[in-house]
Amino acid sequence: MAIKECIILAGGLGTRLRSAVPDLPKCMAPVAGKPFLAHVMNYFREQGIEKFIFSLGYKHAMIQEFLDQSYANLPKQYVIEKEPLGTGGAVQLACKQATEEQVLILNGDTMFSIQVPALAAFHSQQQAHCTLALKPMQHFDRYGVVEIAGNGAIKSFKEKQFYESGLINGGIYALQVAAFLSEGLPEKFSFEKDYLEQLYTSRPMYGIVQDAYFIDIGIPEDFERANRELRN
Repeated sequence: MAIKECIILAGGLGTRLRSAVPDLPKCMAPVAGKPFLAHVMNYFREQGIEKFIFSLGYKHAMIQEFLDQSYANLPKQYVIEKEPLGTGGAVQLACKQATEEQVLILNGDTMFSIQVPALAAFHSQQQAHCTLALKPMQHFDRYGVVEIAGNGAIKSFKEKQFYESGLINGGIYALQVAAFLSEGLPEKFSFEKDYLEQLYTSRPMYGIVQDAYFIDIGIPEDFERANRELRN
């Protein structure tokens, strides 16, 4: 079963990136001649995504104006947070606008070039509530580690510290909308801490490893690296 609808979380303040990109939402930071968000959207449209729901907050009008001009004919909706709701609250608000049973969740400041059809097929086969795209990494301390069983079921989430190697949560999820909305979660919460880490032992949650290009422009050195690497 294909996933055709995508929620992009783009409400963040981008405080760590301020030195390199003042006064812009993180996803609008110019990378190789266009807003980073355009690189993300163009890639996932090639992967079969047809509809987008944008979860916005900080400087949302700037993002809406760009999207309305550059993607005038693309089916899209905007969900505006009046106050920060956390990643979970943002996903929950956007899911209420979803029209498909399964959606893809992305972050507007991260590019992880996964194969969406493979993620969708695995998610469907496992009848998962949530399937995480996991990225193998070496020598890192910015991310926690996700451990999975042989069948992909999540075994544990480990805290951020230095790891020689491990699988990180790449911030892309296939999500079963009805199951997620039926959890009765609060208005404000963390998708990672309060949903994934609290419920993975009692819900069908899985991870699929995809060793694809990954960059998070949240810090200035990676923003500069993206500018070098994403030139077409």
